[in-house]
Amino acid sequence: MQRMSSILKKIIHKSGSPPGSLVHTGEKKVEKTRISIIDYNKDSYSISEDETIKECVKYRKKPTTTWINVSGLHDDEVMAELSDRFGFHSLTLEDVMNTGQRVKLENFENHTLIIIKAIYFSDAGDEIVEEQLSLIFGKGFVVTFQENDDDFLSPLIDRIKSNRGFIRKMGADYLAYAVIDTVVDGYYLILQRIAEKVEYLEKELVRNPDMNILNEINRLKIDTSLLYKSIWPLRAILSKFEAGDVKYISKSTAVFIRDVYDHTLQILEITQSFNEMLTGMMEIYMSSVSNKMNEIMKVLTIIATIFIPLSFIAGIYGMNFKYMPELGWKPGYFTVWGVFLLVALGMLFYFRRKGWL
Repeated sequence: MQRMSSILKKIIHKSGSPPGSLVHTGEKKVEKTRISIIDYNKDSYSISEDETIKECVKYRKKPTTTWINVSGLHDDEVMAELSDRFGFHSLTLEDVMNTGQRVKLENFENHTLIIIKAIYFSDAGDEIVEEQLSLIFGKGFVVTFQENDDDFLSPLIDRIKSNRGFIRKMGADYLAYAVIDTVVDGYYLILQRIAEKVEYLEKELVRNPDMNILNEINRLKIDTSLLYKSIWPLRAILSKFEAGDVKYISKSTAVFIRDVYDHTLQILEITQSFNEMLTGMMEIYMSSVSNKMNEIMKVLTIIATIFIPLSFIAGIYGMNFKYMPELGWKPGYFTVWGVFLLVALGMLFYFRRKGWL
């Protein structure tokens, strides 16, 4: 909620600006915008870091496939220069810099924009990070925009280096597919961690249902909801690929897109299943807590019921009237205690016979 509030404040601040204004609406996650270039063909590749926009433009005339990765979206001057040099539509970079943007696909005259949500574990490994990942691709090039400099796309870079699979033999459309496929593969890692936690919580829920279990269930429900909200619109985008509504996608790449589409459907089904399991676990927790409370109340009620007649007897002999016959009786004190014990034991025996104990 805090992140959403921050984004809304920046969007409101941007209100009134003309369409295409390059205003960053989101958190500044890196100090400096960094640009890396990965250029390759089937025979060779080159990787260069901390490049300038001027260097990026040189690769446009090459017959190779060029992947430009921009880390950090807050520098409007870099974004404006990149838009001018590559001829991007004014609305394209505006959407890229709006990190609260919904998952979407838009075709422009000389490029296609895709915005998706990358979800992965933080460096500590116990917290899920959501990041907006934007792709602009056209003939011979792909430009990706990350909010920070996390290396969740490193498996794809390793494939380019080692020349595994088809990536070095295919064009920019296949690279765009490979980026999306890498993000979707990351969703499986999230699901695997959720599955492990769900299995652990199921055992703990039966053994010792406490508030920590409830908090963990709530956190997992938030994680599954985040995953579902990211994958559902991505499924719709991939269906456009399959329908041939996206520019610069060859028929050979469309086959691979269909495979990612199947993965998104599988992830949706698993996510829904986890959500239903977590909802059921919350109901089990509430039932367990309610049953435990009922047991406690039953014990307290039995104790109170036993002490009602004892309090009555003690109340009578606590009046201390002058002519009460038992006041002067020597064994009276011990006799009253005997009555107390007999009444208490008799009531316990009765409760046991009734099955209340």
